[in-house]
Amino acid sequence: MTYWIVVGSEENMRIAEERGFDMFGFKSTRRSEVSGMEVGDRLIFYLTKIMKFGGIAEITSDYYEDHEKVFRSVKPKEDYPWRVKIKKITVLAPEQYLDVREIGPTMEYVKKWPAEHWRLAFQGNLHKIPDGDYKMIEGLMADAAKVKA
Repeated sequence: MTYWIVVGSEENMRIAEERGFDMFGFKSTRRSEVSGMEVGDRLIFYLTKIMKFGGIAEITSDYYEDHEKVFRSVKPKEDYPWRVKIKKITVLAPEQYLDVREIGPTMEYVKKWPAEHWRLAFQGNLHKIPDGDYKMIEGLMADAAKVKA
């Protein structure tokens, strides 16, 4: 099983939620990463601009190509064509989101960068993270989900 951080907007995570977390799409430039995803892999949603983790989903299909406009992008022609079917594991309300400024510097994955530049770990669209980082985030999300929104 592989654990992925998906870097994207809160709006696109909420679009997936409104659809019942039936699928998620990735940028046209990410075919090679998405083609390596497998059923059972987990996606952690990192929400840009607000620097928070908002949810976790599990991949339930092989990847496929679809150009139906579902997700929003600042690039007019970007339609997030590389997609996988997913199911929701945990989705937090905005007031429950996990602050990456508190969690990020403690992650093993982030140690590839100088401590003062840990935020570079969250640039780009997709990142594989170690099992221990996933388990820590999953536990924190489970705890946050128990707190009334």
